[in-house]
Amino acid sequence: MALIVVGAGLVVLVIALASLSTNTNNSNANGRNENRNANVTTNTNTNSANANANANATAPTSLADDFSEQKWSTGQSPFGKIWYSNGEYHMSSFADKFVVMYAPSNDYSTENATVKVTARSVSGDAPSAGFGLMVHCLQTRDKKLEDYALLIFPSDEPAYEIIMHKAGVQSALVQKTTSSAIRSGTSPNQLEVRIRGAELSFYANGQLLTKVTDTANFRRGRAGFYTSDAYEVAFDDLTIEH
Repeated sequence: MALIVVGAGLVVLVIALASLSTNTNNSNANGRNENRNANVTTNTNTNSANANANANATAPTSLADDFSEQKWSTGQSPFGKIWYSNGEYHMSSFADKFVVMYAPSNDYSTENATVKVTARSVSGDAPSAGFGLMVHCLQTRDKKLEDYALLIFPSDEPAYEIIMHKAGVQSALVQKTTSSAIRSGTSPNQLEVRIRGAELSFYANGQLLTKVTDTANFRRGRAGFYTSDAYEVAFDDLTIEH
C-alpha cells in the first residue's frame, strides 16, 4: 500500500488494490463464490474513518469527469496498476487478482443519482471476474470495502454480473448472465446505474439489465471502478446526475 502524508494527519491512499482467493461452494449455481478481501481501500483525501457518512451533504447537483485532468489516484503494486492515458483512466490487475478504486472525493456521491461511465477492454479480452462501475462505495472503520458493482464480460457471449462487497467480502447478487445489450471485444460499453432510494437499476448501452435493492443501506457512498485479471481496461466520460 502506498501512502502520502500531507499536513497534520491528512492521509491520501494512492491506490486501492485487493487480492483474490476462491472459496468453492457447491451450492453456488455457477461455482463462482469468490471471497475477496481488500488489503487497501480508497483514495480518500481525509483521515476520518467515517468519511462517506455525509457524502451527499456537499455533493454537486451534477458532475462530469472526462479524465482529461488527473483527479483520481494512480500507482502500481504487486496486485496491479492504475494510470491515465490519452484522456482515459486505465486499470490493469494481475492474474488471480482484482483492483478496486473509489472516487477521490464526496463530490462523486451516488446517493439518489444516475451514474454513467464508458468502459472498454483495450485488448478485447474479457477479465475472468469482469470489470465495471461501482456505486455507494465506502469503507468500514477497519478499512473493508463496501459497495455495489455492475461488472461486464465483453466476450463472444457478452454477459454481466451484479456484485456487492460487505465488510470486505464479495457476493454475487445477480449471477453471471448473458445479455445482447453488452458489446463484445474492444467496443466501448456505456454502463449506467439509476438510483432511486433503495432501488438500484443497472443498464448497459441504454438497455435495462436488472434491478436490486440496497438492503445493506450503503446509499451515502461514492462512485468507483473495478477490474480483474491481467487485461487492461479503460474508463471515460463519467457523469453523476442528482
